[in-house]
Amino acid sequence: MDANSRQRLSLLDRLDAGPVICAEGYVFELERRGYLQAGAFVPEVVLEHPEVVAQLHRDFMHAGSDVVEALTYYAHREKLRVIGREQDLEPINRRALEIARSVAVESGALFAGGICNTNIYDPADARSHKAVRGMFEEQVAWAVDAGADFIIGETYSYAQEALIALDVIKRANQVAVITLAMHQADVTREGWTVADACGRLASAGADVVGLNCIRGPATMMPLLRQVRASVKTHVAALPVPYRTSEREPSFQSLRDSHWHGPEGSRPFPVALDPFTCNRFEIAEFGREAVAMGIRYLGVCCGAGPHHIRALAQAVGKHPPGAKYSPDMSKHAFLGSHERIAQVQKDYASKL
Repeated sequence: MDANSRQRLSLLDRLDAGPVICAEGYVFELERRGYLQAGAFVPEVVLEHPEVVAQLHRDFMHAGSDVVEALTYYAHREKLRVIGREQDLEPINRRALEIARSVAVESGALFAGGICNTNIYDPADARSHKAVRGMFEEQVAWAVDAGADFIIGETYSYAQEALIALDVIKRANQVAVITLAMHQADVTREGWTVADACGRLASAGADVVGLNCIRGPATMMPLLRQVRASVKTHVAALPVPYRTSEREPSFQSLRDSHWHGPEGSRPFPVALDPFTCNRFEIAEFGREAVAMGIRYLGVCCGAGPHHIRALAQAVGKHPPGAKYSPDMSKHAFLGSHERIAQVQKDYASKL
């Protein structure tokens, strides 16, 4: 399949043909780079440093992402109210979509719009349901105006909020990727199993269902098995790149016994470095997911381009960044290349 024919394929066509990589984790990566404030995690960088956002999109494309997702996560009305910038709601969304679309066009990638958890949904308050729907409707409308290839609805711990997001996306006649976020409990906040929740989403018309964020590879995989067994649609898997465990299944629940900061021993969100998965762990996750028949793959909060490249290569892709994959045969001490001096090789054990 040549590049031109690849560009003409829809998301679902591509998934039918094989794995699709969607890089996420923009807010964490931009925080690390010094362009976004942890806590609120609102992507003000879209308006203040759009060139930085565009470059990160390009970095992820270079590493192997097949999708450019507009940086509209937490660019909804409620989050902008929290930081006192509600007047920038439409500008920040339209600018994020414009940036993503331009990078998608230049790279031949798919262009996705995105909506997410609103943090105001209350199952007992019908007024919150109406407010949530309104927030989704305005963001989806802007994504449609921008020409998005599909819409991602992500990071929902209430499956009923995810169902509202799905309904809004489908009323706009868009392909919908809907992913849930599972915290310490193995059920959604209303008590549904992941199999039940994803089954309901698939029955309601979601084109792709699955999980994103919150859980690392080790604690997301058991839930993904349940999802894969319960639906016939394509399944999405986008863990955070952190070493969560049965005892600490979410990255918010991780505790660092070697460090105590202002929040005690909780390293979330900006002291998670010691828990970071290496690229080989992410690659193994990708291989295991594909073996289960899961094809929509990515890495969420904490991801770097090296994680995306490792994931892409693990599932058989050859992104531009593969040119720079490690080749330790040329290392000054550990290499096997004929030009490496023997005196260096002999010293390797003393490094």
